[in-house]
Amino acid sequence: MTHTLRIATRKSPLALWQSEHVAACLRAAHPDLDVVLVPMSTRGDEVLDRSLAAIGGKGLFLKELEVAMQRGEADCAVHSLKDVPMELEPGFALPAVLARADYADAFISPRYETLGALPHGARVGTSSLRRQAQLRALRPDLQLSDLRGNVNTRLAKLDAGAYDAIVLACAGLDRLGLGRRARHRLLAPEWLPAPAQGAIAVECLVDDARTVALTAALDDTDTRICVEAERAMNRTLHGSCHVPVAAYAQLDGQRLHLRGLVGNADDGRAVRAEAMGTRDAPQALGRTVAGALLDAGAADYLKV
Repeated sequence: MTHTLRIATRKSPLALWQSEHVAACLRAAHPDLDVVLVPMSTRGDEVLDRSLAAIGGKGLFLKELEVAMQRGEADCAVHSLKDVPMELEPGFALPAVLARADYADAFISPRYETLGALPHGARVGTSSLRRQAQLRALRPDLQLSDLRGNVNTRLAKLDAGAYDAIVLACAGLDRLGLGRRARHRLLAPEWLPAPAQGAIAVECLVDDARTVALTAALDDTDTRICVEAERAMNRTLHGSCHVPVAAYAQLDGQRLHLRGLVGNADDGRAVRAEAMGTRDAPQALGRTVAGALLDAGAADYLKV
């Protein structure tokens, strides 16, 4: 007997790719499962003339999808985990975090190979306060401008000459077959990504046992451990897209290493901290690094 699972998804090319990827993984795991997409628009996709921080944050990408699940119009939703708030709305769960793709940010420019090669006063586009803070720390001379829209829209603005360079996630470029556009990967420890960057998550209603069981088959244990540490750090700091917070965790056998940063997008000042823990206590490690950041003065940057 064939059963159907409906995935609510945003309509952007990247969101559709991610949802199709999850659908393919579900079909492989459950050959008798009929998986269909339910494309929807969200407020985060529709309001492009203001920064995400100004209109309410990345949670705007989730709300309509969650309502669709509550109304019975979809069984689950697929998200970039970096866009998922640290605290889910009551009644929702993340039964699956897929294996992480490239965690890094990409430096993209038609003319310049690296961030250091940009001329004085060059124009760089990014809507991320986290990226702005790290750009200002490395190159305080740059002119930083807000940049919204899907990946193709942002690349088109760059190609039209609106910017000398932009910064996007490597994973998004790779998933759209645009990895060649990356001139340079911005890597830890010098440059840190958003918490959970590169990971895809499946969200569903916590009491929907059937969907929880079906989607949990896609969960990647190592990725979940790393992103739980990163998200626990951010949760402890009460971080959001209103504050430049970065985190990256790496597993080495039983050991888990977490680096964190809290910065200031206006002047590039930042505090950093890191610690080692064990793979069976990722959230404790996240809280430890958050405490070290607060001890180093992060509270001054977290006042918004």
